[in-house]
Amino acid sequence: MPGAPEAHATPAPASGAVLAVTDLRIGFRSEGAVIPAVRGVSFHINRGETVAIVGESGSGKSVTALSTVQLLAGSAVLEGSVKYAGREMVGASDRDLRAIRGNDISFIFQEPMTSLNPLHTLEKQLSESLALHQGLSGARARARIIELLTRVGIRDPESRLADYPHQLSGGQRQRVMIAMALANGPELLIADEPTTALDVTIQAQILDLLAELKAAEGLSMLFISHDLGIVRRIADRVCVMKDGEIVEQGRTQDIFANPRHPYTQKLLAAEPQGQAEPVAPDAPVMVETRDLKVWFPVKRGLLRRITGHVKAVDGATLTLRAGETLGVVGESGSGKTTLALAIMRLIESRGPILYLGQDIQGWGGGQLRRLRRDMQIVFQDPYGSLSPRMTVEQIITEGLGVHGVEPGRDRRQMVTEIMAEVGLNPDLMHRYPHEFSGGQRQRIAIARAMILRPKVVVLDEPTSALDMTVQVQIVDLLRNLQRKYGLAYLFISHDLRVVRAMAHHIMVMRAGLVVEQGSVAQIFDAPEQDYTRALLRAAFPIHE
Repeated sequence: MPGAPEAHATPAPASGAVLAVTDLRIGFRSEGAVIPAVRGVSFHINRGETVAIVGESGSGKSVTALSTVQLLAGSAVLEGSVKYAGREMVGASDRDLRAIRGNDISFIFQEPMTSLNPLHTLEKQLSESLALHQGLSGARARARIIELLTRVGIRDPESRLADYPHQLSGGQRQRVMIAMALANGPELLIADEPTTALDVTIQAQILDLLAELKAAEGLSMLFISHDLGIVRRIADRVCVMKDGEIVEQGRTQDIFANPRHPYTQKLLAAEPQGQAEPVAPDAPVMVETRDLKVWFPVKRGLLRRITGHVKAVDGATLTLRAGETLGVVGESGSGKTTLALAIMRLIESRGPILYLGQDIQGWGGGQLRRLRRDMQIVFQDPYGSLSPRMTVEQIITEGLGVHGVEPGRDRRQMVTEIMAEVGLNPDLMHRYPHEFSGGQRQRIAIARAMILRPKVVVLDEPTSALDMTVQVQIVDLLRNLQRKYGLAYLFISHDLRVVRAMAHHIMVMRAGLVVEQGSVAQIFDAPEQDYTRALLRAAFPIHE
């Protein structure tokens, strides 16, 4: 890259490198022009080595990975060289590529639910690959499938063969994806953000599994991620990508100890810093719950009789003051979001829910409508919660009419003010959600909530879908808004790094139960429960 500091010295490709990429350039045809996505990338992977490509969304990481076996869209234009075991992939015949895909080179993708067929059982999906590449069927295929599922840590695999993907947890689905990738004994495994959608403890398990498989099977690995903390745990060498270029590459320990490019330095520094400001001792209590329960009935038989209950939340007691952030942490299915929805009276629950001292369990009609204005929610995926058919102005002002907020004021002026406050250019209010980045869409979702001037805001994984540098920006924005308006935040997350920076107090949930709660210092410095300690170990592994 012109003008960039000299990169770390990188070893030359060993004789017979598994993958050698040289001056790779990728563009996509659009309206008569070719839009560049990858600009002259070169790197290699030696046998038994893990090389990571890191960078933010849009940097070209995944496009580079997909180009290895020519899995790009028909509009793609490729130049340069991609050699697998000395064989040129660019311009290779479909027959040669089919022989290599899923056989010599296998992929693990970020979201297994989009990669696994929801209509087919696990046995059927795994057997298809074995039949195609190895000619296995019947009892031999079944035995191999059980062997693979055992290898990746699926308990009692024989009993899971008839299961469908929706019957598995996120971690189990990712293990099945790894089993499919290993089915035909690949030499190179390409893992594209394989742990981003997982809880920290499951994430740690998957990383350990990949490391074990690499050692046992002699695999080489290309690992794609935007999370440098994960890369540090698994990679031998790192390539840092920005705007389609590799701006720095070298041994992992060298990159982390002495990053030379400003962008690498920025990525390494992209972790929410500091801690929440103290709450005034006389701050009013905004929300209280006492032994709150959310039990869902289990109905069976033709008469749909209730035979038991799923205890999604089983006795949660909490207090939330103005200007305070309560972090609620735990793995998927622990009851975090269910607790928040119950507090907002969006699902039924038992036990007192006090808002400004009044029990809102019996509220309805107009009372709940007023509560909706005072208690707002910001979701994890802003793209899913923003209507693609509405402009930003329409999205932000939608709640003003519903709640009758400041009817005499000019609404466009209100949108201008709130967009500026959350760091968006008001001139963009006539655009649609798809025209914005992930971080900008999250700012739109925050603006939609804040324009109503709420007193309590539920933040449900508001940063987990974002790049790390954008996470820092959103955390800073939320802190500033809290400081300015004295907002009470219920902050739901499985990312303990973000929670540590945002929260005053933390509640740890597991399987519907509150297993521990206390101040940030108490939870992080002196956790009492084994489960809390396990979460902390997974989030903050010790590096030698």
